[in-house]
Amino acid sequence: MRTALLIDIGSTYTKTTLLDIDRARVLNNSQAYTTVETDINIGLKKALKDINGWERAEYKLACSSAAGGLKIIAIGLVPELTAEAARRAALGAGSRVLKTYSYQLTEKDIVEIIELKADIILLAGGTDGGNTEVIIDNAQKIAESSLSQAIIVAGNRVASERIKKIFKRAGKEFYIKENVMPNLEELNIKPTQELIRKIFLDKIIYARGLNRVNEFIDGIIMPTPAAVLKAAEVLADGCEEEEGLGKLMVIDIGGATTDVHSVANGKPEKAGVSWRGLEEPYAKRTVEGDLGMRYSVLSLAETIGEEKVRLELNKKGYNISADKYKEMIKHRRSETEFIPNNEKERVLDNIFGRNASCIAVSRHVGHLKTVYTPLGPSYIQEGKDLTKIKYLIGTGGIIVKNENPAFILEGALYSNQDNSELLAPIGPVILKDSKYLMAAAGLLAELEPKVSIKIMKNYLEKI
Repeated sequence: MRTALLIDIGSTYTKTTLLDIDRARVLNNSQAYTTVETDINIGLKKALKDINGWERAEYKLACSSAAGGLKIIAIGLVPELTAEAARRAALGAGSRVLKTYSYQLTEKDIVEIIELKADIILLAGGTDGGNTEVIIDNAQKIAESSLSQAIIVAGNRVASERIKKIFKRAGKEFYIKENVMPNLEELNIKPTQELIRKIFLDKIIYARGLNRVNEFIDGIIMPTPAAVLKAAEVLADGCEEEEGLGKLMVIDIGGATTDVHSVANGKPEKAGVSWRGLEEPYAKRTVEGDLGMRYSVLSLAETIGEEKVRLELNKKGYNISADKYKEMIKHRRSETEFIPNNEKERVLDNIFGRNASCIAVSRHVGHLKTVYTPLGPSYIQEGKDLTKIKYLIGTGGIIVKNENPAFILEGALYSNQDNSELLAPIGPVILKDSKYLMAAAGLLAELEPKVSIKIMKNYLEKI
């Protein structure tokens, strides 16, 4: 029997899955607390203890978001254009974008970038043949700083030679790549994403001590968010030997962030609608760092608003005081492993999860604007139209372990959005990643795409 051992080393838990490749079945899975702060192998060994026969697996692969994940600073010229293109390139590569900067960097910006301690600086700016002054000036300021991270230059190609000389003189580690936006509103982010992944594999996992797991497995091959996006892409599109499901969206609600992945071109679904703005990635990922169930619960609660949460609690029969409400939130932030132990706590988590789902999707999808002209109204779409996606898939603890996961995921639907102009999903089939397989399937898809798709079809549970 051919088997594959697939591991997701997360910030909180290390999850392991052993698969039967020939039958596309899950043989076993387990999880243990991640011990990256001491010795990452302690947690891994604990998780592997419950997986019989893992040593004989044909593939032993891992992804990781431990130790803060892959962190990137994105820099561009215009916020809505090259800066946004750089941000999208970084997000699609599975990273966390700590901050995005536009125009010329100031001294204060450079100090802030040093303090943020990103893994990679992604420097873009200018279309090919467009403005060169800003990206060269920004390169000069970075060269004169104490920044020692890898720098990817993916801006106006006309400026490349000048920037190369600047960074060479300064002794910086840098890589020149194709422009992320060679022409106005045209994206070209794949080459930069491939380079980000290479730097992650060649340098960052060593810098974080994550390579110690190589004692037991073949290695970490990508960041966890990149694995989930890969799984979503292969499940939607299929491969030569296995049909895909078509357009879909994945919502991943975690302790620190809520990630939304969509695989669809997002072009206007209605006649008479014109598209405006930056081209959208076919496989798109957005990350909401203020919408997490534990580490980011304070900002999640603030974003939703106390009045709304307490009103929803009241509708469920729980009339709690303002002081008690604050205490419940603070407890979640201080005890990040907290699992609700009574119905009132479960209801509060569900309200937070449903709103995280709703807000994260409202930021991911596009919207439709009505413009009134002398000839009558016309309609302009900005961002992706995801009203007609076929499947909505939920993953993350609040969904996987919930008795009523539909309540959480339905928050994302168009009917539950406050803004009628949003192009959110209208009536997709809702599926639950009940065995935490999305990241594992993304890893397997690199080598066995047909089996990866079959595994997801077999185990994603309709709700």
